[in-house]
Amino acid sequence: MINYLKSENYRLLHKKGLHITSVICLVLIAAAAAVLYYSGKQDQNFPYATSLFFYSNVIGSGILIIIVAFLFNLALTGKDTSLIKQSVSFGVSRNTIFWSKLILTLSYFLAICAVGLLLMIGLGENLLASEEQSVRYFLTASINMFPIVMSGFFIIHVLKMLKFGEVYIIITLLFIFIFSGDLLRMLLRPISGLNELYKYAPSTLLNENLMSFLNQAVQFDYHYWVTGIVISVFSLLIGARKFAKQNIN
Repeated sequence: MINYLKSENYRLLHKKGLHITSVICLVLIAAAAAVLYYSGKQDQNFPYATSLFFYSNVIGSGILIIIVAFLFNLALTGKDTSLIKQSVSFGVSRNTIFWSKLILTLSYFLAICAVGLLLMIGLGENLLASEEQSVRYFLTASINMFPIVMSGFFIIHVLKMLKFGEVYIIITLLFIFIFSGDLLRMLLRPISGLNELYKYAPSTLLNENLMSFLNQAVQFDYHYWVTGIVISVFSLLIGARKFAKQNIN
């Protein structure tokens, strides 16, 4: 597995898309901070030149972060899936292929997230009006959001490894992370005992996390982790099992 990881890492590092996506993400963060900063300088009554509003753009953009995760995963599981057959013919197990690609893409995605988080805090606290405990609220909300975003990353990896098309993956992500809460609430409303299940839907949790953050009342909540872990474990176990049996053309 180590040798396969090294070879995949070499290929991943030579992917222009990976580096371009990383740079674009960081540039957009800096640009957002710059716009708020200069808007506040131009208009002293401009209400959004604050660190709290700056951070809220991330807390309220869970689906966009998951789309970025999709782009990172695509760097190693896109057109290169045609090389899987060759790897298998050389004796590399499907289990090794599945988990190695996941480990590598996840590592780089987490690295850019960490850099982006530090960049946001640095810009927010130095360029914008810093509100009391805004960093603590931001970090707490980010911790709540983390398992939900990771579950999205794992869903993307599984679907890509199982050769689902990009359009299908995007539709699935939109359904789970934007519409799932409302749909579950409508479908399960008449069923006693299940009518509260929508509160555990990813879309519901992401919305509640944002509202709590904006109200400066956000606290660590284990519900996010329960939902994220359940989705992640279920997706990975089913995905690894199906990939092991999948016909590779």
